[in-house]
Amino acid sequence: MRRTQEKEHQKFMLRCIELAKTAEGLTYPNPMVGSIIVHNNKIIGEGFHRKAGEDHAEVIAIKSVKDKSLLQDSTLYVNLEPCSHYGRTAPCSLLIKESKIPHVVIGSIDPNSKVAGRGVKQLRDAGIKTEIGIMEKESKELNHRFFTFHEHKRPYIILKWAESQDGFIDINREVVEGNRPTWITNELSRRLVHKWRSLEQAILVGSNTALKDNPSLTVRSWSGNNPLRLILDRKDNLPEYLDIFNGGVETFLYCYSPNGADKKVTKICIPNEIPPVNSILKDLYKRNIQSLIVEGGAKLINYFLEAGTWDEARVFYGNVWFKEGIKAPKIKEIPSRKENLGESKLIVFQNNL
Repeated sequence: MRRTQEKEHQKFMLRCIELAKTAEGLTYPNPMVGSIIVHNNKIIGEGFHRKAGEDHAEVIAIKSVKDKSLLQDSTLYVNLEPCSHYGRTAPCSLLIKESKIPHVVIGSIDPNSKVAGRGVKQLRDAGIKTEIGIMEKESKELNHRFFTFHEHKRPYIILKWAESQDGFIDINREVVEGNRPTWITNELSRRLVHKWRSLEQAILVGSNTALKDNPSLTVRSWSGNNPLRLILDRKDNLPEYLDIFNGGVETFLYCYSPNGADKKVTKICIPNEIPPVNSILKDLYKRNIQSLIVEGGAKLINYFLEAGTWDEARVFYGNVWFKEGIKAPKIKEIPSRKENLGESKLIVFQNNL
């Protein structure tokens, strides 16, 4: 009987996770949350949080139930602990209590210090049967950015680069006409990168990458939000004609001291230190930025690798040979995932902190 009930819990929690993931990349700074209402093993209401400031998943699920009298004999499932404080919206734990829902099943405790067990306490104090930890691993993985931000006081960090078959991240630009970049991967890989950008809050490059590649760092081959653009330019001497200074997307420039015009960016002074990783991450934490994708160049990526301050590395291997150029970063971890993308290959590494 207990095993049957556990399977039922897992089935319904999986639906919560599926609903929550619908809004991936759209809920910052809030987590992704899905919720369902079950009566006699049948889903009678469901919802997911769509955007910060809008109704939470539990509220939408409760509102969606046509016959409210069924609530007092139903179970509410939610992948993250219901909030217990007044923010942009009223506490979900209070609404659950007022709706007389007798049973709540939760995926994981909220790591945010404003909640962190308080929601569960309020439910139990109200006499509501509350179960925790159903598909906890999957619930935490769904909101890995949110958990990393609150537990480690920094954004979730993804390192991304592409390298040639012989281990170079870039060619020797001095021998290439026009000093232009050479593509390592294919169009499928580039579309995937744009999808990734749409899911993360910020993207960071160094001054050499900004100058040599003149990237826009936007989502062009995918639909979604553009990430906040970040440039590490210690001396603040990048030319104003670069695409990152076009004013089209909010842009931060990290430097030791501002120099000249504002270039349509927000300039942020950081200490003159090597590596500058901690100063940048402290500033992003202060600004409530929960995820960061670092796209280059090799020196900047190596700063993060050497500091051990990263969570994922996504490395593309293209079907090209450079023979000389800039060596790609080296990573010691065992791959967690491999994927073929036409003639290119993607290998993902996880940093087991």
